[in-house]
Amino acid sequence: MKFVINKTDIRNILGKVQGITGRRTNLAITETVLIQAKSDTVKIAATDLETGFEGEYPATVESEGVIAINAKKLYEIVRDFPSEAIDVNEVENRWIEIGSGRIEYHIVGMNPDDFPEIPEIDDAPLFEMDSRSLKRMIEKTVIITGATDDNRAHINGIYLENIADDDEKMLKMVSTDGSRLSTVDYPYDKGECPIDKGILIPKKGLSEVLKFLGPEKTVQIGLKDTHFILKKENESFTIRLLEGEYPNYKDIIVRGAGHDIPVDRQLFLMVLKRMSILSSDNYKGVIFNFDDNLLTVRATNPEIGESKEEMAIEFNGEPVEAAFNPKYFIDTLGVIEDDTAMINLVSADKPCIVEGENDKSYLSIIMPMKI
Repeated sequence: MKFVINKTDIRNILGKVQGITGRRTNLAITETVLIQAKSDTVKIAATDLETGFEGEYPATVESEGVIAINAKKLYEIVRDFPSEAIDVNEVENRWIEIGSGRIEYHIVGMNPDDFPEIPEIDDAPLFEMDSRSLKRMIEKTVIITGATDDNRAHINGIYLENIADDDEKMLKMVSTDGSRLSTVDYPYDKGECPIDKGILIPKKGLSEVLKFLGPEKTVQIGLKDTHFILKKENESFTIRLLEGEYPNYKDIIVRGAGHDIPVDRQLFLMVLKRMSILSSDNYKGVIFNFDDNLLTVRATNPEIGESKEEMAIEFNGEPVEAAFNPKYFIDTLGVIEDDTAMINLVSADKPCIVEGENDKSYLSIIMPMKI
């Protein structure tokens, strides 16, 4: 196998797949990228046995072939390569020459026959949707992560549901870690989505997909057997679904007859960031005191100290004092796009709903902490 490829055509791609090839598995072959040269293109594949990526890129192919090479080392070579044209040549015993002019690397490859198979998706029915909308949906749900040792499927996965009835057609993503829950909606009026049941997609896989969603107008999504599919232009992803039941999230989204409090999103965000400075693993909560058009936020950490900040708000009614993890609000306010956020607050022991003033496609439910 021998080909010449442009540095700019693969540098960013090799960088983006590091999250897949750098994930620990029991197989060393998953630390490689599979490179297949054919006709006038090079096909690059990567997998961690859960998430599979494939992409095709232009190249000048002198002789066809396939190799498996360490993804990290190849990326480092390409990233810092001094010229745009990179020659790749497979020699005997799976050794690979990479160079151009005065620079040359000799890298040992692995047997491409050992590379795990990535599911074929050519015959899978696909649904076209707006790329920027999908990116927003993923961004607003993957911010919720569970503990690293939590093996529950509904904590490690994002629930994707297609709601299609006479009144509306909508894709909905739901994410939770047990202490908070977020939902994002994507209404559509064209096409038929082949996802006819709720599925659980690993958050890790969708986090990798997020790196590849750019300025293109549309992408295609679908389902084949036990894999979620995403396809865009010359690249595709397959993500193996998680098994398990998702909790009935609709019972949690209950708007109580409490207070609807508008707050300046950026101002509130900065208050919480300052108050969270004193947070630690043992002392995560801060006290929110809502009283007569004034919000007082207090943080106390016996190991470090204490802090307090006041913020003018629109609030009339009986005072409410509740404790929350400020990180949950910071994450939520960071992805709300409206200048004003709305807080639906019922009492100190009821969940709090946070959403944008105008954009109701995203909302976050945050559970209070015990004071």
